[in-house]
Amino acid sequence: MTETVISSATREVVIGFDRPFVIIGERINPTGRKVLAEEMKQGDYSRVMADAAAQVEAGAHMLDVNAGIPLADEPAILAQAVRLVQSVTDVPLSIDSSIVAALEAGLDVYQGKALVNSVTGEEERLESVLPLIARHNAAVVAISNDETGISEDPDVRFEVARKIVERAADHGIHHSNVVVDPLVMPIGAINQAGRQVMHIVRRLRGELKVNTTCGASNISFGLPNRNGINGAFLTMAIGAGMTSAITNPLHGEVMQAVMGADVMMGHDADCARWIKQYREPGATAEANGGRRDRPRRRRRA
Repeated sequence: MTETVISSATREVVIGFDRPFVIIGERINPTGRKVLAEEMKQGDYSRVMADAAAQVEAGAHMLDVNAGIPLADEPAILAQAVRLVQSVTDVPLSIDSSIVAALEAGLDVYQGKALVNSVTGEEERLESVLPLIARHNAAVVAISNDETGISEDPDVRFEVARKIVERAADHGIHHSNVVVDPLVMPIGAINQAGRQVMHIVRRLRGELKVNTTCGASNISFGLPNRNGINGAFLTMAIGAGMTSAITNPLHGEVMQAVMGADVMMGHDADCARWIKQYREPGATAEANGGRRDRPRRRRRA
């Protein structure tokens, strides 16, 4: 079974087929957050550090760090953000940028083995990002689009993923260090988007033997009660074999759905994590007069 090991200086996280689902906190991203973007641009990282701590407290196993701010020095800002986040938490990081120089700056200061977000199937991107991944012994998110854009045919997206995995191997990058993002499309616009993702994830797991991730909130874009949709989507995606997701751990109903899916998949031994999280304080067998509740058997007629 494929396992992708990501680490900080002191902690490892393993993304794997038979492992609990890995939540990668998405909050450290200035896209759509004007206040955060301006603060980072001005060298104020107090909100970045607060977001890091809050996400870990809420249950994130890793954090995605993005510094995509127009007309800013993204390499310098991303490197500083990585340094400061690693100073306040020991969870591993996903270093996230569309600019190769920013990825390199982040990797240069990172302590541990990072996940790099991301590489696509475009030739220029493959030849600029994959050597960087190999040189830093990192893992990489492979996004299944190329020069032709994002196909609505899930089998086309699968073939783009296959291409990236094969090209990574040419650079000495084992398939266990490639985590494929099959691209989640808004289900409000494409009614079959959910089924498409499940189809690709099953093929990625069964044929390419790679771990998977996604931007989970994309599925609910434009819909009301987005967290309800996101939780339902992640539960089904985990059932199909998805092993991680970039999402907001501060949404309790989404985290509960993920933990419940881990229980159902047998990835929470003896339901221990679920019980620890949700058992009421002091709830013991004595609360039932010393009796343990047993499942009821249906009487035969």
